[in-house]
Amino acid sequence: MKFGVVMRTDVPLSNIADLAQEAEASGWDGFFLWDSFAGQDPWILLTSVALRTEHIRFGPLVTAPSRRRPWQLASETTTLDHISHGRVILPVGLGAAEDLGFARFGEVIDRKVRAELLDESIDILQGLWSGKPFSYNGKHYTLREAVFQLTPVQSPRIPIWVVAAWPRQKSMRRALRWEGIIPLKATPDGISYVLTPEDIYAIKMYVEKQHEHAASFDIVLEGETPGEEQAGASAIVQSFAEAGATWWLEDVAATPYKRAGLAGIRLRIKQGPPRKG
Repeated sequence: MKFGVVMRTDVPLSNIADLAQEAEASGWDGFFLWDSFAGQDPWILLTSVALRTEHIRFGPLVTAPSRRRPWQLASETTTLDHISHGRVILPVGLGAAEDLGFARFGEVIDRKVRAELLDESIDILQGLWSGKPFSYNGKHYTLREAVFQLTPVQSPRIPIWVVAAWPRQKSMRRALRWEGIIPLKATPDGISYVLTPEDIYAIKMYVEKQHEHAASFDIVLEGETPGEEQAGASAIVQSFAEAGATWWLEDVAATPYKRAGLAGIRLRIKQGPPRKG
């Protein structure tokens, strides 16, 4: 299992690159930044992360392509992949309609339309990343013989993680087209962000049956562990690792660390990931 930190953008922006550098030095494998719509540009912040680190993987968590032009997103990710020598991961999803970054700016709210835009955007990303002449005629986007001269460092492409609701088949099939899933859970009462090891094991079994490259397919979880208690933190994560999760993303800005402000967030990062042993 690999371990990353998730950084919210309500910390002083000048500290983001410092925190990424500290995460790398403390043994974390990834550094992910909220793609919120509150004035901060995640791509500029991620550029600072790329320039201040050497090995750690990074990306937004998560980008909603429905409020971005796919060709601009393709260009931004390709540029970052070159700056970082091939360390970008692109997590994508529908986005939360209640996020004011949708409603206040006139972005699409309808869930079905956002799903259509997501699917078309990922298709276009893949086509433009190829560096070959690419045409596309979708419901929402049309491209004619578009060519990117600069292509990603990573091959065959920048890894894409897709937010998907287990066990909804259409949502799961979308994720299985790419390199990983950030699972949510569909319940009779709506969507739940709480998954059990049993849920992860069921997702793993589904992936193994449906995906020809299941061994390299990522199952990504976000959560919190007590950094001051390494054994307890490892125990929380280990059951998910044994069930099939491949990444654990630590919300280092969650309570109680957030109550201590920037110092608390920095402390949790320096405590390191909840690795076994």
